[in-house]
Amino acid sequence: VFLPRNFRCDCGNSKFKNLQCKLLPEKGKVNSGNKYNDNFYGLYCTCKRPYPDPEDEIPDEMIQCIVCEDWFHGRHLGAVPPESGDFHEMVCQACMNHCHFLWAYASQLAVPALTKVNSLEDEGIVLKVEESEEQKKEIKKEGGVECQETKDEKQLEQFNEPSTSSGSTCPEVVTKSEEPVCKLKELQSKQFLKKDTATFWPSNWRSKLCTCEDCLKMYAELEVQFLTDECDTVLAYENKGTSDQETERRDPLMDTLNSMNRVQQVELICEYNDLKTELTDYLRRFADEGTVVKREDIQHFFEEFQSRKRRRTNRMQYYCS
Repeated sequence: VFLPRNFRCDCGNSKFKNLQCKLLPEKGKVNSGNKYNDNFYGLYCTCKRPYPDPEDEIPDEMIQCIVCEDWFHGRHLGAVPPESGDFHEMVCQACMNHCHFLWAYASQLAVPALTKVNSLEDEGIVLKVEESEEQKKEIKKEGGVECQETKDEKQLEQFNEPSTSSGSTCPEVVTKSEEPVCKLKELQSKQFLKKDTATFWPSNWRSKLCTCEDCLKMYAELEVQFLTDECDTVLAYENKGTSDQETERRDPLMDTLNSMNRVQQVELICEYNDLKTELTDYLRRFADEGTVVKREDIQHFFEEFQSRKRRRTNRMQYYCS
């Protein structure tokens, strides 16, 4: 069963009458963090169809959006998805409109879809196109006007160069104040393309998002703070699931044996077999008599077992060869 991000148990709140949560009796009447979308009714994608869909004869892979966590058919994303191994995460069309700032990052980070872009007018809108400094200089040179800013920069460079003359004084070095730079504003100042499609992202794209104060505030307002969390990725969840399965399959006894030398291994195996045999015989008496095994009975067994073990150890003699 798939549960969305930040979903919490509803037991004991207003959805269940006359039922109180035994773990958290003070639980609120409404869990505002839970969002019940079409997925809870077995409907997915923009087509609002079940999965698997008995009426859908077209084989199509479903891809989950990392923002809304809904599942979408590949053919309903507005763009043909890249090969499955070329991208790790997807943001659907609706979430790209909601998280509009991602379009500035998409021009630099997103994996290109398999659609053919014919023209900017047909496929998207060019936002905030600004001329580069080189283009400005070329335009001014063609008009016969020298750029004053360029002259000032040259004069500043000459002023900052160390003087080789013995009679000159060392000029004061001008340093720029280091201010935090917003990566998003830098990208938004350049040309980027906004389209009405889903976007596809590589594995490390979240680490490239800006984390300045203004951007963090924007993430909070849009309720997408998790986008900067590398542990929130699909790959991270898959790795955690694989690790948990491997931990469940591991045998604690074998892990302990592997950490011991040969003599310790033999002694542990013998002790384990003795404990298993004696405990089985002890519990069989309760089964034959039809009586219930109580806590005091188990405690008594282990006290007797430790006592017999000490007596056996005291009778053993060790000789040096």
